[in-house]
Amino acid sequence: MSHRIAIVVIAALAWLALGTRAEALTVHEVEYASQADLRVYVTDHASQADLRIHWVERPAEAKGDALWTRVKYPYQADLRIIFVRYASQADLKIHAVRYRSQAGWNGPPRGLALRRK
Repeated sequence: MSHRIAIVVIAALAWLALGTRAEALTVHEVEYASQADLRVYVTDHASQADLRIHWVERPAEAKGDALWTRVKYPYQADLRIIFVRYASQADLKIHAVRYRSQAGWNGPPRGLALRRK
């Protein structure tokens, strides 16, 4: 029994150390590029995107970089974003998908967590 408790404690500490979040990535769209943490381009096709995202209503609905929710104020957001007109201007190319099961990175993750406040 003590081994089981030790494993649970170690797993919980590892989970916390990795910074796993229990909510969606909250984003706030800003007016000017100088205010943004991330410049985002929306692609026409999922295969063109770095990240396939799914919009959720509330942060508590999901977890991870691929599930996004909008917030009204910048101080509520994990990331302040601006949508750009051309792919060459973007730090990240995204494509919104219909189902959360379709959301995720195309290729290796690029570490949105590093850009968060």
